[in-house]
Amino acid sequence: MTLDRADPEGAIAEAAKAYSNWGRWGEDDVLGTLNFLDEAKRREGAALVRRGVSFSLSQSFDMNGPQKGWRRRTNPVHTMLDTGTDAALGNQGFPHGIGGADDVIAMPLQCSTQWDGLGHIFDHGNAWNGRRAEKVVTSDGDLVTGIEHMAPHVAGRGVLLDVGHVIGTDGELPDGFAITEEHLTATAEAHGVRVGRGDIVVVRTGRLARARREGWGDYAGGGSAGLSFTTASWLHRTEIAAIATDTWGFEVRPNEFEHAFQPLHQVAIPHIGLLIGEMWDLDTLAADCAADGVFEFWLTAAPLPITGAVGSPVNPIAVK
Repeated sequence: MTLDRADPEGAIAEAAKAYSNWGRWGEDDVLGTLNFLDEAKRREGAALVRRGVSFSLSQSFDMNGPQKGWRRRTNPVHTMLDTGTDAALGNQGFPHGIGGADDVIAMPLQCSTQWDGLGHIFDHGNAWNGRRAEKVVTSDGDLVTGIEHMAPHVAGRGVLLDVGHVIGTDGELPDGFAITEEHLTATAEAHGVRVGRGDIVVVRTGRLARARREGWGDYAGGGSAGLSFTTASWLHRTEIAAIATDTWGFEVRPNEFEHAFQPLHQVAIPHIGLLIGEMWDLDTLAADCAADGVFEFWLTAAPLPITGAVGSPVNPIAVK
């Protein structure tokens, strides 16, 4: 695909038409590309467990996070309802010396490691599978494609594409670096893995590693390496089930068009039906994959079944 930087509208319309999965799984579908992740694919993923070593791919959920308030996104606020102090002072009113602690957390569902659900992004008022956005997501939440529908399904073969190490310098790509299909293919070849139907692909750019070294800065919403808009064809053709990155926005930032905002989202979610993860922590997993030369693993990453949510925090677990 050749991009006209001055015409994001035209490029989005062309890609939406070429890579649409509308109707592929019936008019009532609520899973999108997760339909590619079937029982056979889960058995394939489970068979990859050899050593039994596991990795959490989640950032922390606390006040020391990347959010700065864009679109009212804040870092998590954790509050204790009952504490050890209360128990020690006998203020809890329980018999025979028993005490306990309770807590509550308040946070946007997409403030740290998370999935974008199918109700998260629309194209000209159209949601996934051609439904009208106002009929799908209302003040009561996502009435059709709420993230809870995906909760049982996100477990299978995971594949790491460490583009930061294969293509970048010292394991990192610079801000504004657009990862193309050629970069993804070259990385897969360097790792000795194939990417295909039903896979959960995780792409490491090194952006999170830099944020941890230098401070959050503009990690949430600023410049970053990410997928090029031109990868829409690859995302559709490979029939992957889901994809996640270590960046805030999944696609390259600044975006590749003038006066555009997240155009690849506008194709990938409402038209391809793709499950997208952001702000995943892939560094420890990447180091282990490099050490043992194995870049595929069992991966489970279920969203919280929050009824009607358009996104969800997640603690992905990779097992090798």
